Amino acid sequence: MGWVTAVASIAAAQQASAVGKYNQAIQERNAVVAEQESERLEQQLEFDLARFDDQFRRLQSETKTRIVKSGAELSGSGLRILRSNAEQAEIEKDVLDYNSKVAQSRKLEEANFARMSGQMARMEAKQAQFGYYAQAGQSLLSADFNNPFAKSTQGQFGSTANNSTFSNYS
Repeated sequence: MGWVTAVASIAAAQQASAVGKYNQAIQERNAVVAEQESERLEQQLEFDLARFDDQFRRLQSETKTRIVKSGAELSGSGLRILRSNAEQAEIEKDVLDYNSKVAQSRKLEEANFARMSGQMARMEAKQAQFGYYAQAGQSLLSADFNNPFAKSTQGQFGSTANNSTFSNYS
């Protein structure tokens, strides 16, 4: 019956390989999705910066208009206000850029980790596959192909030595 175990082990090895390939494909897909998210974050940053610049231009225009309407000249404290707004705007843009780069880096690390997980799943499946093949080989090596009923008759009639005694009386 060693051949039955060997066949089952070979089937298990093939199944382990298929599972490993499937898990690796899933992780590769996860990596691609994470990379796409990183690209989307870059595009979102560009959009956010453009929208921020537009809002800042409006703010500066409104500030200039208020200063002029108040009767003050665009000098002294009026210019200091406009310069302070510009400095704060640059800081805000730097924060937006920094936060976006951090998020992009996280997504790229997610992609790398997904690929590594996929490779590990594939390697684990290969190890299992080799184990099943080794089990199949061991089953085939221990099988008695000359007497396919050797193991089953041992259980019914005693040891193999007694079986040879039966053949003497036939």
